[in-house]
Amino acid sequence: MPDLIAPTARLRDAWQEAHAEWGPGQHEDGFGLRPSDEVNSPAGFAAWLARLTPPPDRTGASDDTCTYRWIVERERGRARVLGGIALRPDGAEQAHWAGHLGYGIRPSARRRGLATWAVRQMLDEARLHGRERLLVVCATDNVASARTIERCGGLFEGIGDTRFGSTRRYRIMLRG
Repeated sequence: MPDLIAPTARLRDAWQEAHAEWGPGQHEDGFGLRPSDEVNSPAGFAAWLARLTPPPDRTGASDDTCTYRWIVERERGRARVLGGIALRPDGAEQAHWAGHLGYGIRPSARRRGLATWAVRQMLDEARLHGRERLLVVCATDNVASARTIERCGGLFEGIGDTRFGSTRRYRIMLRG
């Protein structure tokens, strides 16, 4: 059974393995990677983690920072990073075009229900922070992600355009 954990330097090698499996490019939504992030060196990786981790007096989704979690599975005493998920606050610029939730599952771990499981876990976290509804988007051609969003209660709102292309836009209501 997987766990959702805060990003940690302890799993650097496991994260690097997942990152390498995706290959080059910015397509690992849920990890908070920016083009300027240099994650291959220990110092660069540590700087990236520091950017993702709010100071101890701030807890993530209830304020202006994202809450990042890694989807981790332990097998035979070894941890594998299977994907990542981010819960973005209402005020985040990125939330307006990329949605409040961003997630990605490494290719070898897909088709196991991990995205649905992780989204449901983050919906519970959003409720704990008093959130009432979330915008969730996916590329128009990403059928698997659209099905995940719909399984988690996403109501289709329409098609939107972003600088990365056309997206399907959904709302998930968290309160009755």
